[in-house]
Amino acid sequence: MQVLGMAKLEELERAIASLSDEEYREFRRRFLERDWEKWDRQIENDSNVGKLSFLVKEGRDAKKGGHLKDL
Repeated sequence: MQVLGMAKLEELERAIASLSDEEYREFRRRFLERDWEKWDRQIENDSNVGKLSFLVKEGRDAKKGGHLKDL
């Protein structure tokens, strides 16, 4: 299985190397967009299960303590 995975990666590397500059830019845009969408889903899931509640508490504590600056 490991050898098959490496063969796929090498095939992808060759395909990417053969792209024109414009195609490469579009590939990167789509690839990064996919990463950001995955990241957004992870943050939403973490928020929904309370994993990020500490950030709200920190913000409220900073506001009460007068440690926030206006942007």
